[in-house]
This record gives sequence, structure tokens and C-alpha cells, in this order.
Amino acid sequence: MISVLCYGDSNTYGFIPGSGGRYPENVRYPGKLAMLLGEGYRVIEEGCNGRTALCNEEPVFFQAGTDYMRKCFEKNAPVDIVILMLGSNDLKSWLHLTAKEIAGNAGAVAGQILSFTKEIQGFSPKLILVSPPRIGTKIKTSPFYGEFTEDAIGISEEFPLYYKKEAEEKGCIFFDAAECVYPSDLDSLHLTEEGHAALAGEFCALVKKLEL
Repeated sequence: MISVLCYGDSNTYGFIPGSGGRYPENVRYPGKLAMLLGEGYRVIEEGCNGRTALCNEEPVFFQAGTDYMRKCFEKNAPVDIVILMLGSNDLKSWLHLTAKEIAGNAGAVAGQILSFTKEIQGFSPKLILVSPPRIGTKIKTSPFYGEFTEDAIGISEEFPLYYKKEAEEKGCIFFDAAECVYPSDLDSLHLTEEGHAALAGEFCALVKKLEL
């Protein structure tokens, strides 16, 4: 079977805007992706609320994308394809990061994955580096306002430029999630059910094009 590992933050986890719960497996995009890909594929969900690229933030430690990464791949090896979508939480106001810095951190995570997976399983997976969805324009009315401010909107709009550059430098496949999804107006951060479905469809088409 072809293994596809979805590694990301709350939008990979399936955080429900408004309620704070978790979408059912058949709604969140990794689960929908598994249904769309069908037999011959194994989709592994590794989403964590609050996960950043490389930044640990007080008081929530061990949320950086690198913290659990090696153990994750050791547990799930062999992994053929990785869908890596991190960077939204790096927009938190107290981290003071630019789009270039956030993309650089995500690119560093991608580089580490490609490096140590070769050691663990004997080959590097195909890696899809995803530029995360933009922050919604109603962030000021979001329950997460303060953690994220209006500045995050403009920074997130710059993501595609820098993520694409990182993908090219690391030899990854680039994908801009903002081209097909937009966050819920309820919190300007998390995807709607329709957003998860759209993302799953795009990832399915992309995965099936890959030559392994």
C-alpha cells in the first residue's frame, strides 16, 4: 500500500470553528482523502492543535513541528508521501515572525523529514509542502483575536511566494491551499466542512499524479 502522512496543525486535526470540537473522520480532510484515494492507499493523520513549524511558545511547549516528527515517522514507516501544512500558528502576534521566516521554518521541517526518513526507511518520501490558508479578514471578531491580529492577514497573503521558493530549494512539490480554501467567518482560522472537502479533492488529484 502507498502510505500518505498528513502532518500539520489544527486544520489537519479537524478543529471545528465555533464549537472547538473535532470534525468526524469522514469530514476532516485526511479522512476524506483516504476515502477518495480508495484501496491501495493508507492515509495517516498527524494533526495537532497549536502546532507550529519550529517555534515553541510558552506556556505550551513541545508544539513545534520538529518535536514529535522523528518518532512519528519511526512509528509509521515506511511513508511514501508527506503532506506538510504548517505555519498558521507561527503567525501568533507575540512570535513577531515574517512570512519569509515562517516559510523558512516550514522548509526546515521539510528538509529534516527528507533527511532522516532516508535513514529510517532507506528512502525519502515525496513531500508536498503546503502554503497554509490565509487568515480571514474578520479576525478582529474571532475568539482567537489577540493571539492573531490584523497583521497576520497581510503576512499570510505573502505565504505562497516564500513557500514556493522553499519547496523549490528542498526539491518538494508546492501547493497553495489558499487557492481552494478560505477559513470560516466564525474564527477566520479554521476550515469549514466544505473547505476540508475541497482540500481533500485537491490533494487526491495531486497524490495520484505522483510517480513513486
